[in-house]
Amino acid sequence: MKQLLNISKIMMKEKKDVYLSIVFGFLAGMTAVALFAANGYLISAAALQPPLYVLISMVAVVKIGSFIRATSRYGERYYSHRATFTMLSELRVAFYEKLETIAPKIATRFRSGDLLARVVGDVETLQNFFLRVLYPPIIMALVFLSTVLFLTFFSISTVVLLVIGLVLTGVVIPMWFAIRQKQVGSKIREKHAILSTEVTEWFKGFRELKVHQQLHKQEQQLIEASDQYIDAQERDNRQSNRNESISMGTALGMTWLILLAAGYAVSVNQLDGIYLAMLVMVSLTVFDYANPMSVFPIHYDESQQASTRLAEVTNESMKQEQQRISPSWNGAPSIDMREVCFTFPNEYRPTLRGVNLSIKQGTKTAIVGPSGCGKSTLLQMILGLHTPDKGDLLLDGQSVHGILLDKLWEKTNVVLQENHFFYGTVKENLLLEENAVTDEDVEKLLHEVELAHIKASDQVLEKGENLSGGEKQRLAMARVFARENPLWLLDEPTSSLDGWTEQRLFDALFQYAKNDTVVVVSHRLQGLEMMDEIIVMDEGKIIEQGTFEQLMQKKGYFFQLKQIETSMVFS
Repeated sequence: MKQLLNISKIMMKEKKDVYLSIVFGFLAGMTAVALFAANGYLISAAALQPPLYVLISMVAVVKIGSFIRATSRYGERYYSHRATFTMLSELRVAFYEKLETIAPKIATRFRSGDLLARVVGDVETLQNFFLRVLYPPIIMALVFLSTVLFLTFFSISTVVLLVIGLVLTGVVIPMWFAIRQKQVGSKIREKHAILSTEVTEWFKGFRELKVHQQLHKQEQQLIEASDQYIDAQERDNRQSNRNESISMGTALGMTWLILLAAGYAVSVNQLDGIYLAMLVMVSLTVFDYANPMSVFPIHYDESQQASTRLAEVTNESMKQEQQRISPSWNGAPSIDMREVCFTFPNEYRPTLRGVNLSIKQGTKTAIVGPSGCGKSTLLQMILGLHTPDKGDLLLDGQSVHGILLDKLWEKTNVVLQENHFFYGTVKENLLLEENAVTDEDVEKLLHEVELAHIKASDQVLEKGENLSGGEKQRLAMARVFARENPLWLLDEPTSSLDGWTEQRLFDALFQYAKNDTVVVVSHRLQGLEMMDEIIVMDEGKIIEQGTFEQLMQKKGYFFQLKQIETSMVFS
């Protein structure tokens, strides 16, 4: 409910359109009631052969009423839909603004297909919130109450029956539907998310599935997810049709009761017979505005689920983000970890276990160890992508938990194991402002990262499909060389390069980051002699640290790793 209130606040930014749609909707409803009342009266009056001017006047009223009703209906549809589409636009912008600051942190919490379903499908579902949830009960109440007020001048028994019909079709029956809907627990949003996830997995892994002859198995999972989603939709449609049938049957029954009551009133001279057809026509018309309440519980449930699923993505992280401030450091920061522990969601094995670490300002540090020991996680922790379960991490004495992440990233040069490349030119993929550098500057930068054979204007395909693994890593290094930030966090930046190119790249790195704090994660031990400190990890813990010479003299775990690497190189 709280999430729907937030949606209502966003919707009320366009309150002018909301108010106008209600005004025109009420006007259209009352015009329809007046038209049918006039038609009913005209039918009865015509049978009594009244003066011609009476018939002409009534026909003129009907014509004018028809014009007003059509115009009002157009205005109601125009403003209600404009309010809805504007609300969706505002909602998307508000959601994307929240998502922008926390996007890297939610990658481990949500699968990409599920996140896509929330961003697209759940936002689209909320278009029904105004048109199918808020709007119908307001119009129904206004039209019913105005009609009841009008009919009090003709028949109290009809008024009583209309009030009973209003309570039944507008309150009691929808509440019964809501209870049933809650018991059934519509899962259409979840099924749609599962289908989106399976489709995304199928597209992303098509090549591997085809090569390993597992495409049929994935297709079966996709078909099953599709069938489940279709079944959920069919159940939802059947529920909607059933609710509408019950509501319309109740409204029709109340109309028959009004006919019987009005007929009895005419027979005992309590009601002028000329108004009998008018009362019946009015009751037929006014109950049309109760029919949308039959599907109110379904749309309310869908809107609540959609708003809850959107809130699940942003709420927890946004609460933390609102309490953060900008980094207090301008130069190269120091890095301190105090008993940092971390376990990935739904994992039982800790990734980091009581890590204590101190990296001085402007130093060059390498983190090494076997695969799966927690090196990359530790680096991502410094970047603020994960929050420690226990302990604290300080950058120049300031807790990472209290720093605005976008401000932290503004001061950091980052190369991760997987770097995305966009469809466009090489210059565009350096992610620089168009007017910041010339093509000559870009090509000089490419030369420094051993990419002299590539030009700034060369085309890069989506995901860098036309680049080799080594070219991708060198282009990723060119990205960070083009930035002037005092903190460097590099995760396996040269794993796909040969030894000669790797050495040239590290020489360039030390030139660019001469006075900066640099942290490099590597599983290769070649070239670490130039590092100020080497941190050795295993099973989520720091087991050794020191300079290259100190660790080699110690003849511990690092010494053994170096011996193994040397023997493999020369074997």
